[in-house]
Amino acid sequence: MKNLNRRTALKGLLTTTATLGALGTTSAYSMETAQTAEAEATPMLNNIKQSVCRWCFQDLSLDDLCVKAKEMGIKGIDLVGPNDWATLKKHGLDSPMCNGAEINLTDGFNDPRFHAQLHKQYSAMIPKVAAAGYTNLICFSGSRRGMTDEVGLTNAVKGLQPMVELAAKHKVVLVMELLNSKIDHHDYQADRTSWGVALAKRLGSEHFKLLYDIYHMQIDEGDVIRNIIDNHAYIAHYHTAGVPGRHELDDNQELNYPAIMRAIKATGFQGYVAQEFIPKQTDKLASLRQAVRLCDV
Repeated sequence: MKNLNRRTALKGLLTTTATLGALGTTSAYSMETAQTAEAEATPMLNNIKQSVCRWCFQDLSLDDLCVKAKEMGIKGIDLVGPNDWATLKKHGLDSPMCNGAEINLTDGFNDPRFHAQLHKQYSAMIPKVAAAGYTNLICFSGSRRGMTDEVGLTNAVKGLQPMVELAAKHKVVLVMELLNSKIDHHDYQADRTSWGVALAKRLGSEHFKLLYDIYHMQIDEGDVIRNIIDNHAYIAHYHTAGVPGRHELDDNQELNYPAIMRAIKATGFQGYVAQEFIPKQTDKLASLRQAVRLCDV
């Protein structure tokens, strides 16, 4: 009888495993999905406003992404420009981090060769952001190209100062993203919180802040929670992703996102945390839904 029960149990286990394999999922991920579904039965806390980055879900139309995001409790779509703002407004979603004025990630405010072009582009975009009722406009340091930290800071202050003054007139905030230079953006200058904070202090304006990308800063410096707590006054926005790989915020990566979100909440943060991971699972929206629930603390 014991052998029969053992065979029955084993058969059931194999059947379950085969079924999961046929669905193209791992058992661990299936368990996480089930836990997320259970969590969805309870209302969201919404202590932290969440957004999602457009570029991570390019296989969906913007309209479809807006519909699905709104169903999940997401309040905005990150990194879209003027051509897409009407679609966001149609769906009642915010544009928490606007883009479209930058040249690229490598040619930024730390290099005087690009100041004239950047001034032209940001001078045109800042009033558009304000007119649309938005606040944050992204910017980038650019690559070092052999520059020391001090030279880069001096150049960036010179390049940003007139744009920050213009932003202040329009009640817009220029937000510089911190990116890792170890894996994804080799030679990028604003690759540490300390450099970005030093720049913010020199500019001395509430109209210049930092985008603290949790994924990028974990790679280049770690100590995420301490850095957030110590420097939150200079941070206007956050991005997420799993480390390593920039995929789901699941147990295949090293960051404790609920703890990080609780730390952000404890600072009194009133801005947005945007999901910016590249889904690895077949059901990308399930991955997004899971991440949103995970960060709802």
